[in-house]
Formats: sequence, C-alpha cells, structure tokens
Amino acid sequence: MQLPLQVTFRHMDTSEAVLANVQEKASKLDRFSEHIMACRVVVEAPHQHHNKGKLFRVSVDITVPGGEIFASRSKDGNHAHEDVYVAIRDAFNAARRQLEDYAREIRQDVKSHTPPPHGKVLRLFPEQDYGIIASADNREIYFHRNSVLNDAYDELSIGSEVRFDEEKGCDGPQASTVVLLGKHHIVE
Repeated sequence: MQLPLQVTFRHMDTSEAVLANVQEKASKLDRFSEHIMACRVVVEAPHQHHNKGKLFRVSVDITVPGGEIFASRSKDGNHAHEDVYVAIRDAFNAARRQLEDYAREIRQDVKSHTPPPHGKVLRLFPEQDYGIIASADNREIYFHRNSVLNDAYDELSIGSEVRFDEEKGCDGPQASTVVLLGKHHIVE
C-alpha cells in the first residue's frame, strides 16, 4: 500500500485487538495486487437502541489506479455478524475477491469470448440446394442444404443472418453446419 491504512471506529471505542485484526487482514491484500494505493476501513458498532441482535458493520474501501473497490458486510439476519471479527473477515473476503478480479483485468487474464463465425446469406440456389454466405470478414463460404440445421434451409433468404462452422472443402471454404439466427443475432 502506498498510503498508510486508515481505520475508523464508529459508535464504539477504539479496540487494540480489533485494530490489530484489521491491520493483519489489510496487510494480506498486497498479495493479490501490488496496485493498492490506499485502504480505508470503517468498523461500526450497532446503535444502542436496537432490540434484535446487534450486528456489526464493516466496510473496506480500497483505492486502485482507475477506480475504487468497496466491500461492506452488514447482512441483516446474519447473526454471525454479532461478532465483530466475523464481520471483519467477511468484509475483507469480499474485498479480496474484488481485488483478485481487478488484478486479473490488469494482467489481461480475463477471457475474451470471440464470436463464432457468422455472416449473411449472399446468394441462394434452391434448385441446386446450396448457397453462399458472406462472412463477417468478407469471404464467401459455400454451404449445402444438408448443412443447415433444424430443416431451416427453406426459411433462408438473401440477407438472413447465420452462424456457421467452417471447414476446408474441395473448392475452398465451406460451412459444415449453418444455423439461422433469429432475433438473437451476434454483436461484435
């Protein structure tokens, strides 16, 4: 961390034991990202006028380049948070998960899903049971009636959007399977 840890206690006296626990949890966050600029933690005791179980609220606010990570744990009904140490653990676990996601994005370990090959029907030859697809990268792909799934060959028209699996044919690229896309078309 570039800046020192800030810990605030609300509606309760400063506790050295709680402070030590927070400092220990915060020091472990550096394992997940070296980009942490600052970390602020608020430990809040319940108001004295609560009738039901008094639940602690802990929030962890981490500043990283380009944004902030905020995690808070104060689930109503989670009686485990009547123990301040459990509330601290849960808040830091949530912050750690978000920090791991942030670190993956920075390292570009996030999977990018490339869309399957797709295009539009360019030409149809119903008498010969085949057609040509104009692929998204402007190539012409041959397909046969038998390649069109769900017996949708007769539903095809010029300009119909399709998804296909490509293979090498005798005379160039051809589609081994063709799926007519309805309202759920592919967006790049």
